[in-house]
Amino acid sequence: MSVRSHILVAGAGGFIGHHLVNLLKDKGHWVRGVDLHHPEFSNTKADEFEVIDLRNFDNCMAACQGIDEVYQLAADMGGIGFITAHHASVFRNNALINLQMLEAAKRARVDKYLYTSSACVYPQCLQASPEVTALKESDAYPADAEAGYGWEKLMSELASQYYREDYGLKTHIVRFHNIFGPLGTYDGGREKAPAALCRKIALLNNNDTVEIWGDGEQTRSFCYIDDCVEGLYRIMGSGYYDPINLGQDRLVTINELVDMIATVAAKKILKKHNLDAPQGVRGRNSDNGKIFQLLNWTPQISLEQGLEITYRWIKEDLAKESRQDVDHGL
Repeated sequence: MSVRSHILVAGAGGFIGHHLVNLLKDKGHWVRGVDLHHPEFSNTKADEFEVIDLRNFDNCMAACQGIDEVYQLAADMGGIGFITAHHASVFRNNALINLQMLEAAKRARVDKYLYTSSACVYPQCLQASPEVTALKESDAYPADAEAGYGWEKLMSELASQYYREDYGLKTHIVRFHNIFGPLGTYDGGREKAPAALCRKIALLNNNDTVEIWGDGEQTRSFCYIDDCVEGLYRIMGSGYYDPINLGQDRLVTINELVDMIATVAAKKILKKHNLDAPQGVRGRNSDNGKIFQLLNWTPQISLEQGLEITYRWIKEDLAKESRQDVDHGL
């Protein structure tokens, strides 16, 4: 990767995209950011930032002009409550963005392209137990992806592969496993579990009760944002093009996650479980063997460290903005 690449971050107004722009600028690159909106909590460092809709092909073409590398993070997404309630719109919006961005990158003669997929592509039958076996990249087939969002992600992985095989576009594919950290949305319905729980607990008093979707024994692994964007940078700089996991490989229950955040908050928190709410697969964990072997990448920030940073930031932002709590669950 050249010292001064011209890089496009699609989805630069979102949580991961915003942090990625910061990393790329720190490493000396020229960066164009595009999104439907500016970053929510902090000004962008991008050299150019355009508010555009990538469901429009002309906008995709304009975004890719003069670009060496594309990080395609733009997506219509949210937590489990959001993606299970909007199968059709999520599938359509993301398919339009991903197919048109690939075609625009090809026509603009972009050299390298990184598509951000998701652990939601993995078969649900392999995630039916809290004691789930960590998911290897090869486990994605035979396919049984998560409805809507997961199937579109898998489809766009294949599209990325086909554009590499047919047109020579160097397409990298990364599968995220629950990325979290500061400067991400924590209310409004699109927030993920760590941010939602940090918000809820920040707004509670000692001995108050927090609602948890499901029985809380469902398991996940959570990767801190700084580790995530460093991993993305290494993947783009590599010669590896097959799908690769990026996440933590430490499995915890949601009940344990609540206890960790309560410890950071120095509060005693009681739990109320909503068994009728969406909760996703029973267990999901990342097998990081491939990314460690190929790129020597391993998470450096522990879950406890990441939760403390995230909780402190959300608590401070709540106080600063006098934000009102809206309970959207997990």
